[in-house]
Amino acid sequence: MGLALVAAPSFAAATSDEAPAASAPAAAPTRDRARMNQRVFDQVWGEVRTQYYDPQLHGVDWNAARRTYRPQALAAHDDRALYVVLDEMLGLLDDDHAGAAPPAVARRQDRLRERRAAIGVTLRPDPAHPGDYTVESVRRGSPAEAAGVAEGWRLHTGDSLWSPEQDVVEGRSIHLAFTDEEGRPRPLDLTPVTMDPQPAFIADRSRPGVVVLRVDGFEAGLGRWMGAELADLSPDTDVIVDLRGNPGGRLMEADAVLSCFLPRDQVWATRTPRSGRQIVMRTEGGCGALDGPVANPVAVLVDGDSRSAAELTPAALQEAGRAVVIGERTAGAVLVSQETRLPDGGRLTLSRADFVTSGGVRLEKRGVTPDHEAPVTREDRRAGRDPALQAAIDALASEGRDETALAGAAPAL
Repeated sequence: MGLALVAAPSFAAATSDEAPAASAPAAAPTRDRARMNQRVFDQVWGEVRTQYYDPQLHGVDWNAARRTYRPQALAAHDDRALYVVLDEMLGLLDDDHAGAAPPAVARRQDRLRERRAAIGVTLRPDPAHPGDYTVESVRRGSPAEAAGVAEGWRLHTGDSLWSPEQDVVEGRSIHLAFTDEEGRPRPLDLTPVTMDPQPAFIADRSRPGVVVLRVDGFEAGLGRWMGAELADLSPDTDVIVDLRGNPGGRLMEADAVLSCFLPRDQVWATRTPRSGRQIVMRTEGGCGALDGPVANPVAVLVDGDSRSAAELTPAALQEAGRAVVIGERTAGAVLVSQETRLPDGGRLTLSRADFVTSGGVRLEKRGVTPDHEAPVTREDRRAGRDPALQAAIDALASEGRDETALAGAAPAL
């Protein structure tokens, strides 16, 4: 598979619109289960040992990790238990790109842009309550919205509750143990329905003199789409590229986006694989049918969930003085990763190369610092406000009065 700039998918990201059926009570693994557990564990452990970008594995004793975690993996009675063990072992690397997605999660990732059964919630792991999740957003027109599920609720998981490792089935009711923001129990039985996929790229031209290009992931076809949206654009139209919540994606699509705004052959990063041989990254074109980059003023929106390709892209534009970056510091998950299938149908994501920007900055564990801080609170979202977008519009409008705005020296907002 091709190289990617995407952080390892968590259960939450993989189940962004869906919730699976309740898991069965714990039981001792069958012989076939134990054999599959062994095959999966051994492949994960072996790929890390031989293919991880850092031959020293960040100082982790990988043989000791095998002795500790292999017996636990073989004893796992279901996918949930197995992948908890795998993720705990991979967590020793302290690398957001190292992760394993269970088979059901991988299947949902494969169908991300297809019609599928869903309840309509986006979930994120709750660091204060390991094993639980926080509702990040609720999709309009979904069963979750109809039931009154709200952003900020906590979802409890466990052996007697549903787990993301299970497939979701249309029409099969799912019991979900929520707690609202006041700590009150909100148990619900929701029935998944088939919903249309949400588009990966959206162009918003509702504001005069501004086009907002919302990119949810660096997926196949992004460069072609962006080139079409920028073609014949009036030179006095401001461009805002919204990468908030974007987990990253394909390396070639990141280059294509940069080619929309930077000249061909411009250095934008250097990657270093396990061999230690540095590879200089240069823009190769690929912005649809455009012959060259557009000259329109550009702003990029980022937040704490902008990861990987959604960090290198604004960093490259920021360093080149080509865009003003607005929002919140990004996640700092910037490595080149690659996905491989596991014997049970799951998926391993593993870092294959390090990355530094053209200015020599290593963004891993650091992230991109925006030129203008503009956080968006939960209350803003509930009220339909978007102060970061407004800050971008204002910054680009001020560019005519202060030509240094796009180089990151715009007046404070």
